[in-house]
Amino acid sequence: MKLYSWNVNGIRAVLSKGLLQKFITEHDPDILCLQETKAERGQVVLDLPQYDEHFFSAVKKGYSGTAIFSKVKPLRYIDGFPEAIIKQFEVSGDTYGDPNAEGRVIAAEFADYWVVTVYVPNSKGDLSRLSLRYDHWDKAFLAYMQQLEQTKPVLFCGDLNVAHQEIDLANPKPNIGKHGFTDEERERFGDFLKAGYVDTFRQAYPDKTDAYTWWTHWANARARNIGWRIDYWLASKAIADKVKNPQIHAAVMGSDHCPVSIEV
Repeated sequence: MKLYSWNVNGIRAVLSKGLLQKFITEHDPDILCLQETKAERGQVVLDLPQYDEHFFSAVKKGYSGTAIFSKVKPLRYIDGFPEAIIKQFEVSGDTYGDPNAEGRVIAAEFADYWVVTVYVPNSKGDLSRLSLRYDHWDKAFLAYMQQLEQTKPVLFCGDLNVAHQEIDLANPKPNIGKHGFTDEERERFGDFLKAGYVDTFRQAYPDKTDAYTWWTHWANARARNIGWRIDYWLASKAIADKVKNPQIHAAVMGSDHCPVSIEV
């Protein structure tokens, strides 16, 4: 099974350029998890009969959103956090809106494991959403993964909006304390590892440098490979030894992010 994750930064844009179709033809994922779709299913012209499709869109038009395409129809999909976790971790709205209405998490249950796609809230350039991340959202997401894991192993992927270590971005020193590389966001990523989840790419390539999944549009950053690794596949310890060939597909164009993949 080939599992891919891609923040497409607007599915309509990547479709209109023919780049999503090209990617699917060339890579032929068995499961494709998308983030930042920025569209409802009815706004998208898709002809992918080989896939079961599921969209979880934000209430706000043209914003956020996730989707899963799978050749094997899942047993079920679950959109968003369970109410009990929302209440326990007080995941509520802020000046940007309600993160529970932003289409950020889909869990798909398969026979042997869960696949989860996630688009973690950006803490913003002025760190105005850092408290949401640190005090509420990231804790709630970890608790949700652990809840799913009580039934079967979890493979979760997506744009986590954090580079974990200095090796994960081209210019770590000037970015210390900035959004995506604050101590708080890095600590919360570390919580996943402490809980037993495996960063599949870093497990396979502990010392690999220049391995990035997102590049700013400024200053020709992508061509110069001045990027960040903020897109991940993490795996429950119980299934991590079945995960092979984690890859970053930096040559795939269409978004400011590139796809990342694993095989199970």
